[in-house]
Amino acid sequence: MISESTKARFDREVAKYPADQKQSAVMACLAIVQQELGWVSADSEKAVAEHLGMAPMAVHEVTTFYNMYNQKPVGKFKLNVCTNLPCQLRGGAQALAHLEHKLGIHAGETTADGLITLQPSECQGACADAPVLLVNDRHMCSFMSHDKLDQLIDGLKTVGGAD
Repeated sequence: MISESTKARFDREVAKYPADQKQSAVMACLAIVQQELGWVSADSEKAVAEHLGMAPMAVHEVTTFYNMYNQKPVGKFKLNVCTNLPCQLRGGAQALAHLEHKLGIHAGETTADGLITLQPSECQGACADAPVLLVNDRHMCSFMSHDKLDQLIDGLKTVGGAD
């Protein structure tokens, strides 16, 4: 399931830690799996555990604790809308509801074309910029008015080829 090139990437991460602490690379290894497969399956958790000499449950605990790891396949674009209190006070719930309406899905679902997955998330550390969302766990979008949300979705559909 895990290719030799992926294992080589794991080893580069493991090399950053003392030999007796290679389990410290678990988050990096899970991120590598997700980059390559798009999500972290139970089989890939087991492969990471074996590679790092960890119990599979210990790896699963990391995967399920952090919402940056996809535990099932997601769309080409994953939108994590902050639903923590500061964002709620500045329109976070309305932003999520607007996206649900625009996309025709509920939080936690993926559009029928497989392009966009919509998820609520915990604090993203940008409370002063609320409401905020992350695209694919990498690109922060701030001050997301309904107009800005519409522009974002239209842009993703254009880039994603789902016009």
